[in-house]
Amino acid sequence: MADPSTYRPAPGSIPVEPGVYRFSDSSGRVIYVGKAKSLRARLSSYFQDLSALHPRTLAMVTTAAKVEWTVVRTEVEALQLEYSWIKEFDPRFNVRYRDDKSYPYLAVTLNEEYPRAMVMRGAKKRGVRYFGPYAHAWAIRETLDQLLRVFPVRSCSKGVFNRSRQIGRPCLLGYIGKCSAPCVGRVDADEHRVIADDLVAFLEGRTAGYVRRLEREMKAAAAELDFERAARLRDDLAALERAMEANAVVLGDGTDADVVALADDPLEVAVQVFYVRGGRIRGQRGWVADKADDAPAGELVERFLLQLYGELGGEAVPREILVPALPDDPDEAQALHELLTELKGGRVDLRVPQRGDKRALLQTVAANAAQALNLHKTKRASDLTTRSRALGEIQDALELDEPPLRIECYDISNLAGTEVVGSMVVFEDGLPRKSEYRKFTIRGEQGTDDVAAIREVLTRRFRRLQEADEATVDPSRPRIDPDTGRPRKFAYAPGLVVVDGGQPQVNAARQAMDEAGVSDIPVVGLAKRLEEVWPPDSDHPVIMPRTSEGLYLLQRVRDEAHRFAITFHRQRRSTSMVDSLLDGVPGLGPARRKALMTRFGSLKRLRAATMEQIAEVPGFGPATAQAVVDALAARPAAPAVNTATGEVLES
Repeated sequence: MADPSTYRPAPGSIPVEPGVYRFSDSSGRVIYVGKAKSLRARLSSYFQDLSALHPRTLAMVTTAAKVEWTVVRTEVEALQLEYSWIKEFDPRFNVRYRDDKSYPYLAVTLNEEYPRAMVMRGAKKRGVRYFGPYAHAWAIRETLDQLLRVFPVRSCSKGVFNRSRQIGRPCLLGYIGKCSAPCVGRVDADEHRVIADDLVAFLEGRTAGYVRRLEREMKAAAAELDFERAARLRDDLAALERAMEANAVVLGDGTDADVVALADDPLEVAVQVFYVRGGRIRGQRGWVADKADDAPAGELVERFLLQLYGELGGEAVPREILVPALPDDPDEAQALHELLTELKGGRVDLRVPQRGDKRALLQTVAANAAQALNLHKTKRASDLTTRSRALGEIQDALELDEPPLRIECYDISNLAGTEVVGSMVVFEDGLPRKSEYRKFTIRGEQGTDDVAAIREVLTRRFRRLQEADEATVDPSRPRIDPDTGRPRKFAYAPGLVVVDGGQPQVNAARQAMDEAGVSDIPVVGLAKRLEEVWPPDSDHPVIMPRTSEGLYLLQRVRDEAHRFAITFHRQRRSTSMVDSLLDGVPGLGPARRKALMTRFGSLKRLRAATMEQIAEVPGFGPATAQAVVDALAARPAAPAVNTATGEVLES
C-alpha cells in the first residue's frame, strides 16, 4: 500500500485554474481521471487525513504513485478532455456503467445496395439506422412482421439473398407479399431503397402522413370498384395500427426525448433510459454500476450522459433530455449542456421536468430504475456461491471462528424522541427469514437516546434467549413449541449481531449483551456514511473492500432492519395520530379506533374516506361515521415528515 505523501505535489505547485487530472500507479497505468473547477482545491482533498476519505477513494490514493494534470480554459474543454482520457485509458477506479443485459435493436442497413431490416445486437456500425433498444427480441420480430406487409423490405441474410438470385426464385416471404423480392428483379435497387426509406420514416415517428396516404388510396380503390386492392390497403392500415399500438403515446406534443432516471444506494447505482420518439416510447435500456464515491445525483447524471452519448455518438443525442437532477454547480451544468449541443451539432434542451406529463414519465422511469436495482440485488443474494463467499469474507474480516450462518441486525426509529421503536431482522445463510423478524416498542427515558434504546432492545432480546436456554432443562417448556412445532420466540442464538450505527451504538450493544450473560456472540456496528464495520471497544473500524460480497450482505441486512423499523414507526405514528384526532368523538372507543386502522391502514387513507365508506366498517353506523368525518375535517392534516431526517416532505 503506497503512502500518498510520497507523491503529493509540492505546496503551491498545483494551479488554481480548471483542468483535468489523472492518477497513475507504480507501473505507469492510469487508474483514475477527474476534472476540477480548481485543480488546487480538488487535488488537495485527496491528500487529507486518510481516515476521512471515501473507501474507494482511499483505495485509489493508496494504489497510485503519481498524479499529473492538464490546465484547460473552460469547463467544456475539461469535460471533453476528461471523457477522452477515460475512453483512452479505461481507468479502473472510474465509474463504468455496465449494461445489465445485451439489448436488441431493430436495424435497417442503409449502407447496402439492397437495405435489410433485422434484429441486431452489439456494436453500432456506420451507415446502419438503429431503432430501440427493445426489452425483448421477440417484440422487434412481432413489430417487423406487421410492418413488412406494408413496407416489404428485404429481411433475409446475405446467403439467402444470393441463393435466391442464383436460382431465380424468391424465398417464402417473397411469395406471401412480405418482401418485394429484389433478388429476382421484381423491384430494382432504387425502388427497393424507396421502400426502405419509407420504413425508416415510419419508424422515426412520421406516421400520420403515411396513414393518411393509405386511407386516400383505399378510398380511391373502393370508388374505382377495385375492391381487392382496397381490402389489401385496409389490411395494411390495420397492420400499421397494431404496430403503433405497441408504443403508446406518452407525450402528446410529439416530443423526441431521452428520459433518464437513477436509483442508488451507498454501494451501487442503477440507471434507466426511456427513448421517446414522436411522443411514443420506442425503447428502454438499463445499466448498473458500482459507486466510486458519494457523488450527488447531479454528478452521477453528468457522468452517465458523458459515457452514453460519448459511446453512441452525436447522432444519438435527442433534442430534449429529461433528467432527475443537474450538477449543483451552475457552471458545470452549463458546460454539460454546451458539450451535448456540440456533440449533436444542434440545440439540446437538458432539464429537470417539474410538472405535467414529462414529470409523470420521469417518475415512471425512476420506478423502473428502483426495480432494476432491487432485481440486481436479489440476483446477487439468491446465488448460493455468492452467499457462501459473502459469509466467508465476513468471517475473515471479523476473525470469527466460523461463518455467521445466522445474522441478526437491530435498528432504532423515532421522530424527535417520540414513538420510538426498534427492529430486529434475521438473515440465515445470507437470506432473510421474515418469520423471525421482531418489533420492539421503547418507552420511558430510553426513548430520548438512540444508544440507550439500542441497549434496551438488546437487553430484552438476550434476556429472552437466556430464558429459552433455561427452559431447555424444564420439560414443561421445551425450546420447540409442541402445539405449533416451531421454535419459541428468540430461541436461537445468532452467529453475529449487527447494529445500525458506529462506535457508541456497538459499545452499548456489547454492554447489554454482557449484562445479559452473553459474551460469546460477536457484535459489530455498520456506520452508514462510509460503510465502516466497527467492532466494540475499538478505535479503528474494519474497512472491507468496496466490492466485497461480505460488505454487500452486511449492508443489505442493515437496510432491511432500517426499512422494517421505519415501517413499524409509521404504523405507530398513524395509530397515535388517529387516537389524538378522534379523542372526544362520542361512542368511539379503542376497539372502534382499531377497526378503523385495520380497514384503512393509515391516517391519510382515513382522511380520504367518505362517510359511506366509514359506515361500512363493522360497529359503525351513519351517525358515528359522520362524527369521525367531522372530527377529521376540524383538524387539518399535518405536513408529512421524513422519519429518518426530520425533513418536511409535503404540506
